[in-house]
Amino acid sequence: MTDHALRLLRQNPRLAELAAYPFDFDLARAAHGHVEEVRLASGGPLETVAGDDTGGTYFVCADGSMLYADSEGSAGIIGSSVDEALEIMIGLAEDEEEDEEEYEDGEQDEEQPGRHPGLDAARAELRSALGFPERPVAELEAVRQAALLRTEPDFVLLNALEHNAYDLLDSYPRPPLWETVLASGRTDLASLRAGDRAVWDAVTDDPVRRRLTLRAAQFDRADDDLELLRHLLRHEAKSSMTDELRLAAVLVGLRGQVADLPLLYEVRETTYDTWCGLGGMPEPGAKADELREWARELDESLFGTDPSDEPVLMWAGLARDQGLTELARVTLIRELDGIVMDQSRLRRPDAPRALTTAPLGALVHGFEELGDLPQALRAQRLCAALQETAWERASARNTQAGMERKAGQLSEATRTLSGVRDALATPGDDSLRQWQQVNLGRFIAEEHYRLTRALADAGLPEEARALLTAADAILGELSENAARGVRELAEQAAARVREVS
Repeated sequence: MTDHALRLLRQNPRLAELAAYPFDFDLARAAHGHVEEVRLASGGPLETVAGDDTGGTYFVCADGSMLYADSEGSAGIIGSSVDEALEIMIGLAEDEEEDEEEYEDGEQDEEQPGRHPGLDAARAELRSALGFPERPVAELEAVRQAALLRTEPDFVLLNALEHNAYDLLDSYPRPPLWETVLASGRTDLASLRAGDRAVWDAVTDDPVRRRLTLRAAQFDRADDDLELLRHLLRHEAKSSMTDELRLAAVLVGLRGQVADLPLLYEVRETTYDTWCGLGGMPEPGAKADELREWARELDESLFGTDPSDEPVLMWAGLARDQGLTELARVTLIRELDGIVMDQSRLRRPDAPRALTTAPLGALVHGFEELGDLPQALRAQRLCAALQETAWERASARNTQAGMERKAGQLSEATRTLSGVRDALATPGDDSLRQWQQVNLGRFIAEEHYRLTRALADAGLPEEARALLTAADAILGELSENAARGVRELAEQAAARVREVS
């Protein structure tokens, strides 16, 4: 990873001129920046080093890789270093058709300023000056492909204001998310089947490895797995109710062994959550057919045998749990971008004219788990905008205001809470008729007071006083039970406003 070539270009005007024309790597365009503010999804630094005549920009990443972003919303790694990227660009550059026509017509004036005597001569001169060997085109294309395939997940470019991701520069095939996530689970499953006791103990003690191994068993069902499934079931109960616990119970139950009913019953009784989550399970003494039928119904409704049929959000969650943070982040960002561009993806299968915001709620949770507040807030804003009832709008906007406050977007949070109050005052339906008596009223009052204090802390006393008045009005409408838990927060906010007034 070197920038030897970049230093030479910066030091030698003749070489910089050659790089700019005909190879369209213009150092002077770096001063103009990109067409819009951008950042990496992973949060790493970007150094703008050059541009081209189409509005594209060349960036150097923290590890030395060169990222190219065009002006149409696509970006990708084009070299593991500036040297490699320039070597590829110089080696693969082609004559423009109009230049070829000028040569054929004899109109090329080699003495004319700004014109170049020819691509091949320029290529040879620049290669020699930068110390690049002459390499076969096929070899350079292979290096370029390897670089482009590194773009995801660590070098995905985002619009810094709207936080949507740039498309990939290439269309090379990549392994599906589930294949990457499931790889370690498949390895562990194979080791368990081989009787590797060290792996048995390691998987037993690691909740993530247990879950991944169970997912591997979901898609590779073998008749001889019953013992290891019992083992995984027994130990997955340590995590209380998980989807994988239900999966383990189903995989055991499908065998129809009545001798497993005491184990299944014991697992179900582990906690209140497992009791609820495994409800309907046959109790000890039931017949084999009853056990199989219970397991079959759950299997058909919740689990399949093709990993590509499983929700992408499930795989993203497993990627996050494995520590594949950027893979999870990029997956969620791409999913959110898809919904933003096509809200029909939220249509409910049972009611095609209706939308469900559940996927957006899952995205909010997923981004919060990753500590990515900007993306969580983007998902929450869309979620709030799509709510249908006054109750749902007030609740979603109140949540949005809290996220805006945490992000330091105090003006936006103030406007959002104004929308919450509008929903309370003119709901348009009867869903909010009892908001004063329930937790929603308390939550709304609490967020008003929290934002009041944040405004005061930020040195905005007028805004804080105005919001404190609105908060007190909401508190005055709450029932005694709802108001009881808010008064201490209200007193603290009022005291802070007095301090800065």
